Amino acid sequence: MKAWRVHENGEPREVMRLEEVPDPQPGPGQLLLRVRAANVNFPDALLCRGQYQVRPPFPFTPGVEICGEVLEAGEGASGQAGARVLAQPPLPDGGFAERVLVDAAAVRPAPDALDDAEAAALHIGYQTGWFGLHRRARIQAGETLLVHAASGGVGSAAVQLGKAAGARVIGVVGGSDKAAVARELGCDLVLDRRTDDIVAAVKEATGGRGADVVYDPVGGEAYAKSVKCVAFEGRIVVVGFASGTVPTPGLNHALVKNYTILGLHWGLYNTKDPAAVDACHEELAKLAAQGVIKPLIGGRVPLSGAAEAVQRVFDGTTTGRLVVVPGLEDAS
Repeated sequence: MKAWRVHENGEPREVMRLEEVPDPQPGPGQLLLRVRAANVNFPDALLCRGQYQVRPPFPFTPGVEICGEVLEAGEGASGQAGARVLAQPPLPDGGFAERVLVDAAAVRPAPDALDDAEAAALHIGYQTGWFGLHRRARIQAGETLLVHAASGGVGSAAVQLGKAAGARVIGVVGGSDKAAVARELGCDLVLDRRTDDIVAAVKEATGGRGADVVYDPVGGEAYAKSVKCVAFEGRIVVVGFASGTVPTPGLNHALVKNYTILGLHWGLYNTKDPAAVDACHEELAKLAAQGVIKPLIGGRVPLSGAAEAVQRVFDGTTTGRLVVVPGLEDAS
């Protein structure tokens, strides 16, 4: 079968190689899946560059979440052949491949309301948004939510989930094209970081109060502006650092303004509270069935285009999610 592999760290388009590798065979407790779609995440680029908190041994295959079809079950594993499921292939053998092995206990049914690419983009981004907004920030209906990178994969999920929670959503983007996308997603107000005074605009839109909840997957300058326009007893959810700059919070500032800085590493919930992850998946599936949430797919690319797709996500030139669909080669 074909799989992308990384033999050394560097820029994704330079170090990812599409190679022929042996077909995997399921062991005890494992399922063999055909990859129907693999979502591209920012951590895939960090893995290639050697900058992620997990460093798998070389060679490894990136791709941390997929929608797949069950082909075969190993000894003691339960899985119906042909079932459509969501999974996170364990590194070093990730999802940018034609087939993968996964832990049978960790797969979840793919929502019928979503196609393969949409389903592949549901799990990590929307679970992160759900836990960030509801478990960490305890967002309430009527509050104002400020979302940075609102037209991106992570930000667009937060926008939809914020609207579903009854919040007023202000989206921050970079450029007019992304602003149009953010409006279509349902943002009540869209601000362009390139042309708008973010702090002044948020304060004006909230009558001087500021944003009750800030969802920040960017860091750097985005965080610096957030602390200047967060409300009294507001909450800033730190999701990631797509800007490449990790901010250094001024705790004296948090003290005098009475706001809370909340860290969110969603992956920890898989081991610390797996029941909550299951419950969240059920809730997301319901919201998808109701049409309340729908992953924003910025492009579907064949397996051969995975390296360039990962590079584009790292460079910040994408809108929504890029999804690798191996079957596109067969259709072309």
